Formats: sequence, C-alpha cells, structure tokens
Amino acid sequence: MTTTSEPPTTTLAVPTAAPRTATQDRRNEPARGASTASDGPRVNVAELEHLLLGRWKEVRSNARRLVAEREEIWKIDGISKEEHRERTLETMKFMARDEHGQVWRAFPERLGGNDDAGGNLVGCEELFVADPSLQIKSGVQWGLFAAAILHLGTEEQQDRLLPGAMDLSVPGAFAMTETGHGSDVASVGTTATYDPGTEEFVINTPFRGAWKQYLGNAARHGVAATVFAQLITNGVNHGVHCFYVPIRDPETLEFLPGVGGEDDGHKGGLNGIDNGKLHFTDVRIPRRDLLARYGEVAADGTYTSSIDSPGRRFFTMLGALVQGRVTLDGSASVAAKVGLAIATKYADERRQFAAGDGQEEITLLDYAMHRKRLLPRIAETYAISFAHEELLELFDGVFSGATDTPENREDLETTAAALKATSTWFAMDTLQTCRQACGGAGYLSENRFTSMRADLDVYTTFEGDNHILLQLAAKRLVGDHGKRLARAAKSPAGMAGIVAGRLKDTLLHKAPLRKLGQNVADGGGARAASNLLDARTQRALLQERVDGLVNSVAMGLRPALGTKDPAKAQEIFDDNQVELITSSIAWAELFRWDAFTKALDEIEDVGTRAIMTTVRDVYGLTVIERNLDWYLVGGRLSVSRAKAVTTTIHHLLKQIRPHAVDLVDAFGYGPRHLRAPIADGSERLRQDEARQYYRDLAASGKAPRSEKSLRKTGAKA
Repeated sequence: MTTTSEPPTTTLAVPTAAPRTATQDRRNEPARGASTASDGPRVNVAELEHLLLGRWKEVRSNARRLVAEREEIWKIDGISKEEHRERTLETMKFMARDEHGQVWRAFPERLGGNDDAGGNLVGCEELFVADPSLQIKSGVQWGLFAAAILHLGTEEQQDRLLPGAMDLSVPGAFAMTETGHGSDVASVGTTATYDPGTEEFVINTPFRGAWKQYLGNAARHGVAATVFAQLITNGVNHGVHCFYVPIRDPETLEFLPGVGGEDDGHKGGLNGIDNGKLHFTDVRIPRRDLLARYGEVAADGTYTSSIDSPGRRFFTMLGALVQGRVTLDGSASVAAKVGLAIATKYADERRQFAAGDGQEEITLLDYAMHRKRLLPRIAETYAISFAHEELLELFDGVFSGATDTPENREDLETTAAALKATSTWFAMDTLQTCRQACGGAGYLSENRFTSMRADLDVYTTFEGDNHILLQLAAKRLVGDHGKRLARAAKSPAGMAGIVAGRLKDTLLHKAPLRKLGQNVADGGGARAASNLLDARTQRALLQERVDGLVNSVAMGLRPALGTKDPAKAQEIFDDNQVELITSSIAWAELFRWDAFTKALDEIEDVGTRAIMTTVRDVYGLTVIERNLDWYLVGGRLSVSRAKAVTTTIHHLLKQIRPHAVDLVDAFGYGPRHLRAPIADGSERLRQDEARQYYRDLAASGKAPRSEKSLRKTGAKA
C-alpha cells in the first residue's frame, strides 16, 4: 500500500493559450474562452481521449457505442418503478443475447466467455451513462450472483450452475447483507446446518434481523440466490460460506416452500432494480450446492478446507468478490465525467452580467468562483480515472492468474476499498456542485444532474459502507492481513496491537518521515509558487501527510498494548478511529497523484503534456489546500506558504480555463451520451441571438436610452 517512488521535477511550461479542439462537435469551431490567442500549447483531444480509454480501449469504445446507438436502453425519468423494472430486465435479456457477448466476458471460455476479467468491468462501468439501474442490475446478475458461482464454486459447480446465470434464464440475487448486519458480514445470523441423514443443508433466518435485505432481483425477478450463511456441521460453526439456493418457481415466480420475502418498494434512486428482502425457514438444499472452492462438507458432515485459518478463509472468500468495489470506483469516475462535461459546456456558453455599459455579458467560466467550482474537479476526475486504470490492471492480473499472489490480492482488496470510498463520495459531491453551477437549469430532470445523483447516492454504502471500507484500507496501512487482521477485526485489543506494532517496526524504520523543513524552504513570492509547482515538493507534502497521520494513529493506540481490558482497548481505538480513517483518504489522494504523474509520461504531444502537467498540479495543490489545517497545525507549512498554495491554484485555473471544454471533450462522451439540453449548444445559440438583437437595435438608432445615461449627461427624458 505504501507509495514510495518519486517523480522528476516538473519543467514543462505553464500553458497560456486557448485551445483548438480536434474531435466531436467542435472540430471547426474557433477557440473559446477568456483568451483567444492562437499560439501556445493546445490540447490534442484525440490523443488524450485515447489515453483515457486505457488498456481495454476497444471494449470501452464498444460499450460507449452501444449506449449511444440504443435509445431503448436510456433511462426515462418519471416512469413507474414497475415499468422501469421490466424495462431494465428486457434490456438485460437483449444484452445476454448480444453477439458481442460483453456481459459474458468474465466467464470461462469453455462456457462461452472470454476469460477477460478487466474487460468485463470496463464494459459494465459504461452502462451508467445509459441507465444506472441497468448497470447495477447487470452487476447483481453477472458481477455478484454469477460471480459468486464462478469464484466460490468448484469447476463442476461452475459447469452446472453458471450457464443459467450467464444467459439470464436464471435471474439471481446475491444474498449477503442482512437487516441487522450490513458491512459486518462475519456476524450474519443466517445459518446453514448440515443434516448427515439426508445429506442436505437446512437454511434458516432465526430472527428478524437475519433477514437478507436490499437484494437486487429479490423482490420480483430472482429465481435463485447465492446465500451467505454460517456453516454449521457436527455442532461446529465454520464461519460464513456461500450456498446456491433456489427461491422461486421459474414459471410462476411464486416463492418456493420455506422461502419468503418483501418488496423494498420505491427508493431514492435505482428504481429499475427490484430490491427486496428474503427469509428462510427450514429450506433444504443438497450438499453439492455449498459453493465449495474454499471449504466442503463430506457426506458424514466432516468439514475440510484448503485454508486452515478461519479468518484468512473468510477474507479470501470475500476478496474473491472484490470486483463490485472496482466497478463502483469506475462508475463514479464515469458519473463525474458526464456531470462535469455537461456543467462545463454550459458554463462556457452561458453569459451573465456585464462589466459595464456597452460591454458584453461574461461567460460563467470566466468568473473566478465558477472556475474554482469546476476546474479542480476536472483535474481530480483525471486523477481518479488514471488511478482506476491502475486498479483495473491490478484486478485483472489477480483474477486472470497472471499476477495472483497473496500480496497482490491484499493490495487489490485494500486499494479497491480506499478508491471506491473516496471516488463515490467525490462523484456525489461533484454532481451536486455541477447542479448548482447550472442554476435552475441544473434542477430540471432533463439535464440529468438530479437523476444521476439520486441513483449514485447508494453507491456510497453498498459493496461496503465507505467508512468501513476506509477503515479496512487503514488497517492495511498499519498492519498485515492474515491471522492478526482477522483477530483485530473482532478484538479492539488485537487491533490496537497490530496498529502500533506495524508502525513501529515498518513505517518508522523502513520509511522514516521526511524532514520537509529541509526540502520545502520558505521563500515567498515567485520562489514560493515555483516550489509548489515542483513535482517532488507536491509529492513530499502529500506523502508526509500519509506518514504523519499513520504515525499519529500508531502512537495514539500504543496504550492499548498495555491493557487486557477489552472495554478500555475499544475506548482507545474509538479515540483514534477518525484519524485512522483519514489516513486512508490521504493515501488514496497520494495514489491518484502518482497515477496522474505516471500517465503524463504516456502523452506524446508536447502541448498536451504541458497542459496536463498543469492540470496535475491543480489536483495536487487542491488536495493540499483542502488539508491546509493539518499542514499549518503540524508546522509542515508556514502561513505564507499556505497562502501561496491558494494563490497558485487561482493562477493555474486561469491558465487552463481556455482548455476547459477540450479537457471534458477528452472524457469521450458525445451528445448522445450526455443527453442534456444545456450541453447541446442551444445555449450558445440563445446567447448569440440575444447579442445580435442588441447589436442590430443599436445600429438601427432605435434603441432606447437608459435613465442612468440621461442622468450622467444631464439630459431630460
């Protein structure tokens, strides 16, 4: 998890000129914005868009092409949840029959798939642009229900159970979350007790809090479920395992005996998904339907597993399902790109207020506050996108087997946790900022901000509540996975021990805190700004915050080592939990800065690389600016240097303002992806019409004089 590589000092010039676009609807339009200079660096939109497509360029491009061409898969606001649910299901049936086989991409070639784990997630992420309900319901079917069979089942179980899940003849639910235990999967109440007399497992939800809750496909469409339950055999609880359980008659869609449930009804968003509850009373399934890759039960009830440690076994099983978090990180990036593309195009055309009489009104993006609202978010979205590509590479390496090592699996789980949590929060906040930046027009459903935000809201809590995921990532920053991590998750004292011990032995000895006072000397004026644009300076500041926060947590938790009182240990942990979680946020920000910096080396066009270096600087300094309190309180930055951070950001935003539309064009989403009237050029036509009207009126000599002008000249009306 620790990031240690250092980039070279940035020497590229700060861009000063307006861009000329190279793609989509603006090929022949003149450059727009505050500057109209024709010289200086420009964005090569085509090259930058190609870079953002990442390793799976063809897959991502095909997915976007599907979204643009198939209007019938686009979300329709205002329809009933029942109609939305059926529409989503029908679209999924079309996708299951699609000759390109995108939804089958992750599955084994012997079953008709492509064995392409990374490409599968790339295609799924882009479905957000069509309808977030379609993306998530597809994720439930193929990324959770079917993936549980794929990753937790044996080859025999895959061959027997996967075909129906793949072709959608068996719609399925992923029954992990319970009413009483959401993110705490290890404590679920559902039981699967083995009966050696019949060689069956008996599934029960023994109390109301053990009902499975919030399950996609549970309310209406699902005919089977992968159910997570405590496996009990011969009187021993072997922990949470996954079971394949039929829940409905496929013809009548009536619940099978012993199975019950409820519809969750209308939700704040994602109403194209039939979320619901499930409960079980003495539901019997054959022994062979325990998904047995990591644990199996013999006919006589004997339990065996290839993983001896119950804790490590549990985390291995959950780690096999990490792809949901990876997908959500990518979907958050897509949502932010779409929102920012709409808001930026509108702000580049919408005019409001004039500097004085006879002056043209000013475009929104030429106001400092509007630039500060949108442009740093564009920069951060690039950072999130580049980091997500690295996460996809890590995921594909592990799940393809090419780089499947215990260390890489741990890296994947914790990196996905940190990035998913921070990117979904960022996307939510970005959509709200974009909505407000577009005024009343942003509140209209036709411009999509409110709808996308409503659908995205739950991304912050499913596949793991964000705070829980950040705590998971923070544990990795201060301790190893395995036995001690499993104990730490259940014991406050054990958790405190792993935190303090890991920090003392590893962080302080192998990666000592930097003496930033020596590296970031105070200068003032131009010297201060120059230092802040030095890549090594930015990285040192970001790294020190990670190291400082983790070190502070470790020191804060040390007293827990000397107590055998669990209540006291829990109190000590509670006193440090907020800072613990904050440390993983800081790490995610550093990870993204590194990913952005690495991506700069892949840009061949000199002008584009210069502009994107400035965009990277905006991201790095924005992260530092929003945490200035930490740098100031800890003495890492002087007051004068802290002021220089904000001043430098304002300067850089002016430099990239002429390139703003190019930067969002490079996200790769055209009008049929954005589908927002305020971003289709009509606002510019309205503004041009208004300006022409007043020019013609003035030229005609018939324009009325203002009262203010009469008062200045002393004339009478």
